[in-house]
Amino acid sequence: MLCELYRCEADEMWSFVGRKGNKQWLWLVMNTANRQIVAFHVGGRGQEEAKLLFEKVPEVFRRNATFFTDFWSGYHILEEGRHVAAGKEKGYTNHIERFNNTMRQRCSRLVRKTLAFSKKLENHVGAIKYFICHYNRCLALHI
Repeated sequence: MLCELYRCEADEMWSFVGRKGNKQWLWLVMNTANRQIVAFHVGGRGQEEAKLLFEKVPEVFRRNATFFTDFWSGYHILEEGRHVAAGKEKGYTNHIERFNNTMRQRCSRLVRKTLAFSKKLENHVGAIKYFICHYNRCLALHI
């Protein structure tokens, strides 16, 4: 049975820190009702990292939301009945995919070929957090 109280979309995107061989995955969860990011995590791409992401999701969403994702195996940690995996053709993850594009356009550290990459993981996470906080604030204020 799907929970209809909240609808969240989750996705991951890669970037790198220091050198191209040091990939870092940015995991995101978006509340589609207001398009705000409710949790993010930077790390690897396995199920352990997915667990760390979903531990950061506020309790109200963990208990009452249905999570829409792609077919990546890391999302299998989600409870059955609270998880819907679908391809891009269904449109279930179109909001989070659009946000990924917005982040790549506005945060130069995330562009695949750039001179503005992060040299330290702490700075990388800080820049992402700063962008997400600014993005959420602008949405809340309707700027």
